[in-house]
Amino acid sequence: MPLHWTIDSRLQIFVATCDGNVDLAEVSVMLDAVVGANGFGYRKLFDGTNGSTQMSAIDMLSIGVRIRALQDGDREHGPLAIVVPEDKYPIMSRLLGILAAARRPMRVFKDAGRARKWLDSPAIRASLPGVGEPQALPV
Repeated sequence: MPLHWTIDSRLQIFVATCDGNVDLAEVSVMLDAVVGANGFGYRKLFDGTNGSTQMSAIDMLSIGVRIRALQDGDREHGPLAIVVPEDKYPIMSRLLGILAAARRPMRVFKDAGRARKWLDSPAIRASLPGVGEPQALPV
């Protein structure tokens, strides 16, 4: 499976990594996992550096519609760091626009290390909903 993720409730972080061709079914299962873990308020790192996709425009639109529906309502959404190489930015641009609609800190990076550092910064950790401050990300 080219899409891998971990959800750590203690650290309040969701990390997804692509390694190969990602399809709609895998993205749907990943979104189900975030919903099931009630991880909306967690910090999120999506590393698409080594990923690719053959998804159609309709598939990408369906992901966008689902994400938009998850953003509606009174859920709090945690910070989001997305790592995308420049050559993959055009394919992700509409989805990034949908993701940016939620009220939360969000940045796009070219480097996963910088994305992790941003997510672990005191300002970002302080923006998390709930009581208590999460621990630093493991190295």
